[in-house]
Amino acid sequence: MAPFVPLMMSLLIVSLILFYGSSSCNAKHALNCSRFCGVHNISHPFRLNDSPKHCGKMNYTLSCENNELKLYWKSKEYYYVQSINYNNYTIRVVDANIVHHYHHSFLPPSSLPPYSYPSFELYRSYQYLELSSYPYYGMKILTKVVTYMRCPYPVMHGTATCMKENGSYIGEGSVFRVNAGNDTLQDLRVGDSCRIEFMQPTSWPEEYYNQSNISCTDIHNMLLYGFELSWLQSFCAETDYFVQLDYDNNPHCDWIQIEMRGLSITLLGICLYIGAKFLLGTPFVIIFLIYKWRRRHLSMYEAIENYLQSDNNIMPIRYSYRDIKNITSKFKTKLGKGGFGSVFKGKLRSGRIVAVKVLDQTKGNGQDFINEVATIGRIHHVNVVQLIGFCVEGSKRALIYDFMPNGSLEKYIFSHEDESSLSCEILYSIALGIAHGIEYLHNGCNMKILHFDIKPHNILLDEKFNPKVSDFGLARLYPIDNSIVSLTGARGTIGYMAPLL
Repeated sequence: MAPFVPLMMSLLIVSLILFYGSSSCNAKHALNCSRFCGVHNISHPFRLNDSPKHCGKMNYTLSCENNELKLYWKSKEYYYVQSINYNNYTIRVVDANIVHHYHHSFLPPSSLPPYSYPSFELYRSYQYLELSSYPYYGMKILTKVVTYMRCPYPVMHGTATCMKENGSYIGEGSVFRVNAGNDTLQDLRVGDSCRIEFMQPTSWPEEYYNQSNISCTDIHNMLLYGFELSWLQSFCAETDYFVQLDYDNNPHCDWIQIEMRGLSITLLGICLYIGAKFLLGTPFVIIFLIYKWRRRHLSMYEAIENYLQSDNNIMPIRYSYRDIKNITSKFKTKLGKGGFGSVFKGKLRSGRIVAVKVLDQTKGNGQDFINEVATIGRIHHVNVVQLIGFCVEGSKRALIYDFMPNGSLEKYIFSHEDESSLSCEILYSIALGIAHGIEYLHNGCNMKILHFDIKPHNILLDEKFNPKVSDFGLARLYPIDNSIVSLTGARGTIGYMAPLL
């Protein structure tokens, strides 16, 4: 334990050195990036065009020329920077064309288009409101727009005419209008025949002029004061979020910005409604699906039970599934597998060797099982396999037959080994026995039994190679006097044609 304490102390000292080293390095970088141009302090996110690359953001590059700070819009067009307010994240600029022509003409020959700088937006006043215990953000655009229009007739609705300036008339129908920036000509109430010459934003405070009687001096002051742009949205530029200010005027990113309380409540109500339906409806849907699944399987089991209870002529013994497990020694010896399920070797308590066919639970709807029991359960013939017993417990179904030690005919007629081949006499005897079995099924019973799946795999051989017709899963019962049998679909095994067709 003793060597562990010095090791921990060493790691702590190294961590403190790295932390304070990185902090001092960051402070040094921030100090190196801070610049002055005239009276303006240039700090993050702003930078000068000759600042190191790690300083500020490239989208907020300014130019300092003869101690005058400029924000270039294009290669030659620019704004003069009047002030930078790092507390409310705004920069106030004025069109250079307005400044240069202020002493020569009332109107500049040209002006830069407003809202044209992609990294900024017009300054908005964000206010955190709370109504009915539901908080949301409201905002107000503080920037106004000075609009100069020429009209074919005098307009006197809340406009400044400024008809005469420096001894020259601008025009009898020339007017200025200060509006919120998103008004139409109808909102301005100046008529559709007026033509807008130019529009220029201004952030000149409203308390500095009479809004009901704007003078030419007010128009001058508004244009020269410039307008404020905000870089607040840059805090969330790399996300799909909207920036908001908290009580302490600190920016943070929100997933969505909803300015209308009614819309907020509507969206909230829709979300709650959908969520409630999902939470309450899902258990009922699951219960309904389970009910339908159980009903489908129970109806299948009931059909089998009803048939077995109604048919008293069935001679085979009914076993429980527990008996089947004991007979097969828990399904120890597997003889084969087919599309119906698997066959296991078993032994009855009397010592009789049997073959137990366990039907696949996922195959069929119980009809194959009924077919087997209904056909071979009531007949006895030397060339038909004998059904000794069966098992029905819910979805578990099994059939018990006499064990055929020589297996199926398939392994003899398709074998390439000489010792597995049969002589012509035995093959003839097998063919004759199969014919006797089929003839008995057709004409020897009260009902005509059509097998529909005669093939070598379904012909079993006892110890003396006597053939036994087996697997009556596709069999059908018809009256003896019926000479025409209708089929609604293909039956049997692909590649084999039933002899009775």
